[in-house]
Amino acid sequence: MKSGHFPPPKRTGLIVHSAILIVLTIITIIGFINLSNAQVGPIFLISLLVSIIAFIPIPLFAYRAYSLWRADYFIDRDSLAIHWGLRVEDIPLNDIEWIRPADDLTNPLKLPPFTFTGGYLGIIRHPDLSAVEFLASDSKKLLLVATAKRIFVISPDDPSALAQTFARATELGSLAPAEAKSVYPSFVFTQAWSNNLVRYFWLVTLLLNIGLFIWASLIIPSTAQVTLGQATESVPSSQLIIFPAASLLLSIAGWVAGLYFYRWERERVLAFIIWGSGALTNLLFLLAVLFVVTS
Repeated sequence: MKSGHFPPPKRTGLIVHSAILIVLTIITIIGFINLSNAQVGPIFLISLLVSIIAFIPIPLFAYRAYSLWRADYFIDRDSLAIHWGLRVEDIPLNDIEWIRPADDLTNPLKLPPFTFTGGYLGIIRHPDLSAVEFLASDSKKLLLVATAKRIFVISPDDPSALAQTFARATELGSLAPAEAKSVYPSFVFTQAWSNNLVRYFWLVTLLLNIGLFIWASLIIPSTAQVTLGQATESVPSSQLIIFPAASLLLSIAGWVAGLYFYRWERERVLAFIIWGSGALTNLLFLLAVLFVVTS
């Protein structure tokens, strides 16, 4: 029997996530544009809060979109593999007790909270099944995979085909014993944090960002006008908030990009370069504020 893959439905989920990302990005950009033109006061504070609140979920939705784009289910005579972003679950076929549609349950299966089309992720408790972990994109095509430790909920585009392939693979028997494997996104973070150099880069970046925000917040109320670069005309000091805001945005983007490359041993040098460059960029933002203040 040949191995096969049964990817989940992706189109609708990718459209939804892309739309959310576009809206959040537009709100963030508009907020920062208003920041550069607003005087210190309610409008300035509202624009700052809106920009930060709109930006914070962007990395999360970007990761969810990436996870859905790369999501797939693989099955052969030895194992069933579930890939969902950084989450990987490799289940030996001998460990699978049964596979059946979610509609067969007497008690309906509740979806994880704060989820929607394209990303039904998380662990819930079911009165009949105990712990249930969702790795699915379509609530209408849910398939239950039961093991001794946990029930997994997946959503292949063709649930019946996957179930039939599992039945045939079980009849044929395993060619070689497969090892169970579970990889969680938090594993990459923990592994990176255990490295002294990585920890140094992260802490330096964090402290520089905090210091930049504190410094800018002290300068803005006490200084009415500042001169940016070689401009002859002064601008409201509230525009200084652009420096810590841009520094923070770049730091978050660099942190996520570094984690992406840190997953592979051969690509880790890129992660070190990104995190090191991020710390250097934060220092340059700090020096830029110093230049503006002294000039």
